[in-house]
Amino acid sequence: MQFTKMHGTGNDYIYVDCFAQSVPNQIAELARTISDRHRGVGADGLILICPSDQADAEMRMFNADGTPAEMCGNGIRCVAKYVHDHGIAKKRTLQIASGGKIYRMELSTHGGLVEQVCVDMGEPILAAALIPTTLIGLAAMAESIGPASRVVNVPLTIGGISHEVTCVSMGNPHCVTFVETATDALVLQAGPQIETDHHFPNRTNVEFVELLSPREVRQRTWERGSGETEACGTGACAVCVAGFLSGRTQRQITVHLRGGDLQLEWNAANNHVTMSGPAVEIFSGQWRSK
Repeated sequence: MQFTKMHGTGNDYIYVDCFAQSVPNQIAELARTISDRHRGVGADGLILICPSDQADAEMRMFNADGTPAEMCGNGIRCVAKYVHDHGIAKKRTLQIASGGKIYRMELSTHGGLVEQVCVDMGEPILAAALIPTTLIGLAAMAESIGPASRVVNVPLTIGGISHEVTCVSMGNPHCVTFVETATDALVLQAGPQIETDHHFPNRTNVEFVELLSPREVRQRTWERGSGETEACGTGACAVCVAGFLSGRTQRQITVHLRGGDLQLEWNAANNHVTMSGPAVEIFSGQWRSK
């Protein structure tokens, strides 16, 4: 099986071109094996680039533990780069399907190769039941949305410690908490506990965010099914939304991640979140299954 390794702000995945070869068998097992950083290629997961009847390509994503995921913001930028640079669709504007949705992307190129991608991530999902989470917003802060409510600045007790959280879905679930310092102890201990907390029936990604200014934050993410990653694109989008909803940030922010920076905006006119950042191809190779 031919593969290409790529990363967006350090969030690295193994990509398989299913235009040129068949979809691999036993995908969950392949994702676990190839993602292993000691016995495999090493990555945060596996992404298949597949033909689509409705878009230029479809992204199918699997976490490092083999579980499927609905969306990956850094991953989809790399899919756009691969689709353009490898001649599948040589266009400056692309549409990529993922998780039943179609995402529009604007590509910035240099020397004929994509360097930056701006993704229209669509509208954030704020209704608790659709995120999904069973946390209920405080009466003074919850805004009714049909039978559900927004979860904004809601206390969540983990390991005897209360965390103030805001929950957002960007096609996948996120739990955002603003902290004074995102320490290893906090991210690596509270992260997996929040991910698997009973208030999140599908588990959740967890963002620990340091507020630097109303336009600038620093983010560390514990990703569902992968552990801490260098960056999380959908997480950065969730942070942009959560920061504004909780009164901490403006609608347009820079998010500093361990692997680099992303530019985010939650547009007041159409309610869409846009994310801009790099996409990098590292190397290609051949995986020989046992």
